Amino acid sequence: MTQPEIKGLTQKTADELLLKHGYNELPARGGSTFWKIMLDVVREPMFMLLIACGLLYILLGDHSEGIILISTIVILIGITFFQNQKSEKALLALKQLATPRVLVIRDGEKKNIPGRDLVPGDIILLHEGDRVAADCQLIESVNLTMDESMLTGESIAVEKNIPETDLLYSGTMVVKGSGIAAVLATGLHSHLGKIAGSLASVQNDQTRLQVEMKIFIRRLALIGVLICVGIVLAFYFTRGNLLESILSGLSSAMAIMPEEFPVVLTVFLSLGAWRLSKQKVLTRKPSAIETLGSATVLCSDKTGTITANKMKVVAIVSNDTLISSTDFDGQNEGSQEIIRIAKYASQPTAVDPMDKAIFELPGEISDAQILIREYPLSKELLAITRVLKTEDDQTIVACKGSPEAVMNLCKISGEQETEIRNKINALAADGKRILGVAQGDSVNEILPENQGDLDFTWLGLLAFEDPVRAGVKESVHDCYTAGIKVVMITGDYPVTAKSIALQAGFKSPVKVVTGEELNAWSDEELKNNIKTIDVFARVVPEQKLRIVRAFQQANEVVAMTGDGVNDAPALKAADIGIAMGKKGTDVAREASSLVLLDDNFSSIVAAIRGGRRIYDNLQKAMSYILAIHIPIIGLTLIPAFFSELPLLLLPIHIVFLELIIDPVCSLAFESEQEEKEIMKRPPRNPLAKFFSMKKIVSSLADGLLLLGIVAGVYFLSIEEGHTDGEVRAIAFSSLVLGNIFLILTKLSKSRSVFSVLAERNKWVMIILTLALLFNILSISLPPLLAVFNFEYPGLFHFIPAIGGAVLLLSILEFIKLMRWRKVKEKMMNG
Repeated sequence: MTQPEIKGLTQKTADELLLKHGYNELPARGGSTFWKIMLDVVREPMFMLLIACGLLYILLGDHSEGIILISTIVILIGITFFQNQKSEKALLALKQLATPRVLVIRDGEKKNIPGRDLVPGDIILLHEGDRVAADCQLIESVNLTMDESMLTGESIAVEKNIPETDLLYSGTMVVKGSGIAAVLATGLHSHLGKIAGSLASVQNDQTRLQVEMKIFIRRLALIGVLICVGIVLAFYFTRGNLLESILSGLSSAMAIMPEEFPVVLTVFLSLGAWRLSKQKVLTRKPSAIETLGSATVLCSDKTGTITANKMKVVAIVSNDTLISSTDFDGQNEGSQEIIRIAKYASQPTAVDPMDKAIFELPGEISDAQILIREYPLSKELLAITRVLKTEDDQTIVACKGSPEAVMNLCKISGEQETEIRNKINALAADGKRILGVAQGDSVNEILPENQGDLDFTWLGLLAFEDPVRAGVKESVHDCYTAGIKVVMITGDYPVTAKSIALQAGFKSPVKVVTGEELNAWSDEELKNNIKTIDVFARVVPEQKLRIVRAFQQANEVVAMTGDGVNDAPALKAADIGIAMGKKGTDVAREASSLVLLDDNFSSIVAAIRGGRRIYDNLQKAMSYILAIHIPIIGLTLIPAFFSELPLLLLPIHIVFLELIIDPVCSLAFESEQEEKEIMKRPPRNPLAKFFSMKKIVSSLADGLLLLGIVAGVYFLSIEEGHTDGEVRAIAFSSLVLGNIFLILTKLSKSRSVFSVLAERNKWVMIILTLALLFNILSISLPPLLAVFNFEYPGLFHFIPAIGGAVLLLSILEFIKLMRWRKVKEKMMNG
């Protein structure tokens, strides 16, 4: 096919054009560099407080403590940078996988290059199954037929001719034939790139949680500043030492400042995105994870998502006889003839799943066949006819297509038409897709222009099945128990769509609405009816946006799947846009929140389940942060107003506690398994506040309980006549032990502390063991005793600290048990 004069670009010219036009790809989102992350950490209030405290200790002559405080900054930067890179690497990996390779002619030779290296002027060779990597102009073609559904939404393949329809567009796919084309536009200059560019310019608002978090932190910070100023003044007037007063004020600021909240949110979403990627779901926008638990409606494509997108011939209808797949190898001449002609009407190297299924059927055909003419599929006639000559000089005219089109070619009418239609309806009602097969009669040497002018004899029907994916039925059931409505959107016939829905586990009766009926409804009518519809059939991509908006107007939180360019507006508008990773376009991925790497419906449900777990654990982590800061603040305040009381919490103590709190929140809570019956409760109300008054009061109560117990141990130690260093060691140990037990009870709302320990959460065990070990060392090793300003009182005097921690655990576990019983009763009754 390649003409000798087509030499293509030289490699030197191609390199120059690549510098001029840039890579043939959509621009990636800017990632976070090490310096940007470090700058973000530097801006944090805790960073500034650590620097201030460290410098103040150095000024006071305590160099070791000052250096320790300043050194913790390196740990903060390292943790933040490590977590940030996970999502960036996953996105980069997907982008590289999505880049097609292209066969080009350069320097007169065929070369296989990455699609991103294409430049205007390149000559590319196209064959069946190739995806066009740039906008091109066709130079040569042989029966070239393109699937442009990703661009136009039209499911019928388009025949390309020179010069009438000689433009090929980036993202489209060669269904049949071959061609040679010259590249016209690449990257953002292509038709696909312009759409992607317009979507990229749309700014996404911050999520509700991010906005709520900012307001909450701002209020806490304001309260913290007022308390710190009060502490500085109280210390100065009661003790008279300005430097000590400032140091106490900075200690209070470190105790009060809620710097963990934004850090924990970032780390949770980053690690959550990484965990979802293990379940074949790539998170493009980590903030969307918080929305997953609120999803009330899941709108899914059928083909390739609910079904496996792998066609199989399961029945043949010949002479009114239905032959099942188990009898295909039998001696039925009618079925053998249908298989033979269907194979001649298809191409052995076809990409189309139905053609592949035909060639998996038993029976041989001549390999040495010469294609004389092919009449391709068209919008007017959904049938294809191939005229071939075999090695024994036999001419074969083979036709296959939609049953209606093939019956029309065979001029079937009357009683025979009624019988065939009854068979078609019966098979369609069982979820089958059907092709009619016919054989052309003797042909003249001069073939007509239209396949309709040939004479055909009706042979029968092929019934195909695209089986429902394994696990889909269970996943649909999980959605129902979780209060999530599942809606299937497909271009299939209503009867077929309904059958597939029932096979997938949809609740009966299944209400089906067609795209035509959808167009006849006003927006108000659609809004009023939308909650009762289970399946949208014969729908085009443009109608998805209207479906999304109707659900949203009915106060639903919508997750929507899509793969084509025309799906992008619906994906962008949906609360959770889910693009297909295997068959989807870059534009669809850019518009979406999540990318489904295996295009599997069950992975979407797994993502919703994972989203609920992440949100649960995030709430538990935030509740813990709020609770643990209460005793830290209280124990800093108590000595400020009573000069005779020994100072308890110095900056070094607070840094030690923060080194427990931060990894516990970021790693231990994040890695905790899901709560019991997580998919048996209704979706979270998206309008409900993350920091509701009830949750805040509950956290404050937990913190006050711990404060009361530690304060009791503190005053008991003073009453026993211990030195200031001994009182500090005993009370601090009480706080550390109480903190450990608070963590263990907070890790789960539905499981006891013994169940949590039995599960052996790796990060919990590592962090708490290190915390306990370091606390023991700090009250027993002389160098650490000096750093922490402790004195060892003897092992016996730590009994109140241990007893107080056990009392705290007992009370909190009892409260948890009572709350979980109420939750279970509510789920059973609701």
